Parts: sequence; C-alpha cells; structure tokens
Amino acid sequence: MQDSTAVTVGLDTSGPTLLVSVRAPGKQVVRRKTGIKQERLLFPVLQAALQAAGTTLQEVKRICIVRGPGRFTGIRIALTFASMMKYLNQAEVYGATVFELIRRQVENAAAFARFKHQNPGGVLGVVLHAFREEYFLQIFDENNAGPLWLSREELLKRLAAYPAPLMLAGTDKEGKNLASLTQNGYPLAADKDGRVQPQTLLALSQEEKFKTDALEPLYLKPARFELITPQ
Repeated sequence: MQDSTAVTVGLDTSGPTLLVSVRAPGKQVVRRKTGIKQERLLFPVLQAALQAAGTTLQEVKRICIVRGPGRFTGIRIALTFASMMKYLNQAEVYGATVFELIRRQVENAAAFARFKHQNPGGVLGVVLHAFREEYFLQIFDENNAGPLWLSREELLKRLAAYPAPLMLAGTDKEGKNLASLTQNGYPLAADKDGRVQPQTLLALSQEEKFKTDALEPLYLKPARFELITPQ
C-alpha cells in the first residue's frame, strides 16, 4: 500500500493547457494555465499550487506525469521535471499515457457500467486528435494492442468494422466531444471523462504498475509507428 500522505504532484504538459495538481495532507490544489511556452509557465504555476497547498518543492516525494501523446516539446517538459525531482528529491515517478488516463476515468463512470450491462461484449475506444484530419485510436479489448495513427477516413472505417459494440471517449480537432466526428453513431463517455482530470493523475501515483516506463515518452508523432502495450 502506497503512502497516501506523501506530497504528490500531478503534471500534464502534453497539450495547450498546463495542468498542475498538488496533493498534500488534508489539501488538494489544481492550477491550469494555457500558453505555448509551458517551460516558462511551469515553475510559477507549480509554485503557486504548492504554496496554496501549504507545502514546498523540497517536500514533493511523488510525481505522476502524462508521457504522451502530444506536443514533442510539451512532453519533454514533464519528463525533464520528473527526472529532476527523482534526482534531487529521490521522488517516486509514475507515468501514464492520455489513453490510460481516459480509460481509467471512463471505466470508473456509471455510464460505462450501464453500457457494459446493456452490451456485455462492448469495449472502450479512445480517440484523440493528432494533426489536421488525423486521429489517434486505442481500443481497449483482449488484444491489448497499442494506439494507431489514422486519417479521419481510416478512423471511421476502422470503427465501423469493429466487431463488438463500442463506447467512445476523447476529443475532436476542435477540442469538443466526438459527436460531430462520428456523426452520433456511438455512445459517448461524458465530456469530462474524455479529458485528463487532475484527480486521476494523483490516483495513478498510488499504483506500482505506472512506475514501469514512467520516463519513457509516447510521442506517436512524428514517430508515427511508435506503439506501446497499455497497462
């Protein structure tokens, strides 16, 4: 059992909005800041969150980061920070992909339980916008396959051809839910569950399996064919 009293930082630098969450004994603080220079935003935002939580950077003993997919530079910011904390503070480092975080959020939701009750063979598919009219897709089924990078047309064909019922979660190129992209052809997870939530990052810092490959990035673009096995 992990020590739930350890000061923990959850960090997502993979997208346009920097997400910092801090959990200290008796308090949890979340800060978000949108901007393209997250390397400049990180420490002021983190310092404000730590101060609001009544703690300091020196007291951080656990960190959970998003390791991809996303912007190359953004992912490197979180990886570099986590590596620094591991060296300076001997902090434990945990890492999860956006796919894994969304999966956890959806599978813990009542809507997914209802979907599974109505469709015992149904599974979850996570769809994320990649670039222009291209998307990432990861389907969480018994094949345990890694994510794919597909054109919009390839994505829709693959979804239509999938042999079991699907619930989808994620966002389109406008950052909205998938209703327009999929033409309302599938049950969708709640909007909030299709985006990384701070409490999920902090929760995964309690699970040993997310220590494995915690500092290994999942870029997917431009390394288009870099695939992983989900945890």
